[in-house]
Amino acid sequence: MKTLTLVLFGSLTFAAAAAAQSINDAQIAAIVVTANQVDIDAGQLAASTAADGQVKQFGRQMVKDHEGVNASAVALAGKLKVTPEDNPTSQSLKTGGAENIAHLKTLKGAAFDKAYVEHEIAYHEQVLAAIDKTLIPGVKNAELKALLVKVRPAFVAHMEHAKQLKASLK
Repeated sequence: MKTLTLVLFGSLTFAAAAAAQSINDAQIAAIVVTANQVDIDAGQLAASTAADGQVKQFGRQMVKDHEGVNASAVALAGKLKVTPEDNPTSQSLKTGGAENIAHLKTLKGAAFDKAYVEHEIAYHEQVLAAIDKTLIPGVKNAELKALLVKVRPAFVAHMEHAKQLKASLK
C-alpha cells in the first residue's frame, strides 16, 4: 500500500505544479496532451493485463476516449499554430505516469485491477481539479478554453465509472 501511495503522490503532484506556475496556452496544450497520454498508456496496460473483464473494458474505453481528446487538442493546436511547450506540470505528469506504469507492471490479477482502478479515480480527481482551478482560468484562447470545457464532463464520467468499478471489485 505504501508503494501505491507513493505512486499516486508522484503522479498527482501536477495539480499543485500547475497551480504554482504562471501558465500560457502553449503550456496548457502540453499539459492536456500529456495528461491524456498518461491515461492512454495506463489504459493500454489495463486492457492487456487486467483480470476482470470490466476493468479490461474500462482500460479500452480510456484509450479510446483519451486518444479522441488528444486528436482534438493536437488538431486545435495546429490550427492555432500553437506548439505545446513542455513545462514543470507536463514533466511531472510524464514522471508520474511512468512511475504508475512501473508499479502496475509489478502487480497481477485482482491486485492489478484494484490498483489501476484506484489510481484512475485519484488521477481523474486531480485532472478535474487542474482543469477547474488552473487550466480553464489560465487559458487565453477561446477555442482552447471551449475544448477544455467540452471534455470536462468526460473526465467526470470516467471518474464515476472508476468508482463504480471499485465498488464492484470488492
